[in-house]
Amino acid sequence: MVVLNKIYTKTGDAGETALGNGARVAKHSMRVTAYGTTDELNAIVGLARLQADGDMDTQLSLIQNDLFDLGADLCRPDMEKDADAEYPPLRMVTEQVDRLETEIDSMNARLEPLRSFILPGGSALSAYLHQCRTVARRAERLTVELATMETVNPAAVKYLNRLSDWFFVAARIANDDGKADVLWVPGANR
Repeated sequence: MVVLNKIYTKTGDAGETALGNGARVAKHSMRVTAYGTTDELNAIVGLARLQADGDMDTQLSLIQNDLFDLGADLCRPDMEKDADAEYPPLRMVTEQVDRLETEIDSMNARLEPLRSFILPGGSALSAYLHQCRTVARRAERLTVELATMETVNPAAVKYLNRLSDWFFVAARIANDDGKADVLWVPGANR
C-alpha cells in the first residue's frame, strides 16, 4: 500500500489539471468546472448532514458517495473508449437515479400538495438542503453545457436533475413535513 504524506503535487501550478484518463486540461475547462461543482455540492451536503439524523442522514450519506461517483464519471472523457480502458471507468447508472426517485416518492407521500412557492428557510436543515438544491441545479446546467461540447453519460445528467428534486422535497420534510415551510407572498412588500 502506498501512503501519501505530501498533499501538494505542484502539477497544477501552470493552471492545468489531469483528467481521469490522464489528459491535461485547463483548470477552467467546462469538464473541470462541471465536476468541480459536484465537489462543491458534496461539501454543502456535508454541512446539511450536521443538522440531519436518522433516515435523512443515511440518505445524505448515500448522496455524498454518489457525488464522488459522479465526479469520477465526469472527470473521465471519451466514454466511447471505456471498453478499451485498462480499468473500467466508474460511470453513473440508472439504479442510482431510480433510488432517488423511490426516496422522492416516499418523502412526497408525507407532504400536502403545494399551493404556493416556498422560500428557502424554515429549519437550518431545510435551508442547507435548499442550498444543495440550487448548487445541484448549477451542476446540472454546467453538465448539460458540457454535453453540448463532449460526450457525457446521460445517467449523470438524469441523476443531477433528480437530485435537485430530491433536495427540494427533503427540504420540505426538514420543515416538519412541510408544515413549517416559509411561503412566498407575491408582492407582499409593495
